[in-house]
Amino acid sequence: MPRVPVSASKISPIWVPVLMFTLLALGAIVIVLNYVALLPGDTNNWYLMAGLGLLLAGMVVATQLH
Repeated sequence: MPRVPVSASKISPIWVPVLMFTLLALGAIVIVLNYVALLPGDTNNWYLMAGLGLLLAGMVVATQLH
């Protein structure tokens, strides 16, 4: 197997880890705020689904990290 030159190795742009951590943090914050009933309206499953969706999006972005 031929060696890959160092300059040709894949390096993620800075926005990939920033986006990943932002989505993961926002998802966790939405879930916690829903749990302690600090979000507008009654605590309902839509906030929980939004938080889980943000967490999932953060995990999907994490698969693009090199």
